[in-house]
Amino acid sequence: ANTVISQKTYLCASTHDYLKKDFPLILKPITIGNGVWIAADSFIGPGVGIGNNSVIAARAVVIKNVEKNTIVGGNPAQLIKSRNFE
Repeated sequence: ANTVISQKTYLCASTHDYLKKDFPLILKPITIGNGVWIAADSFIGPGVGIGNNSVIAARAVVIKNVEKNTIVGGNPAQLIKSRNFE
C-alpha cells in the first residue's frame, strides 16, 4: 500500500545457478513494504527485501535488504540517511 515504483525500474526476481552446467533458474521473490518509493531506473536484485517507508534513489542498484525508514542510493546501494517523520 502507498508504494510508488517509478518508470524504468527493473525488478529481477530470479537468477541462475552458475555452479551447474545447465544454469538452472532459481526463483527468489522480492518483498516490497508499505510506503516505499523506488525512484526511476533502479535495479532491485533477486531475493531483496525493501522495508516499510524506505526510499530507493534513482538509478540505485539494490542487491541487499533495505532497512525500514531508510534512504539508500548508489551502485551498489548504500545508506544515505534515515527517514524521520515529524
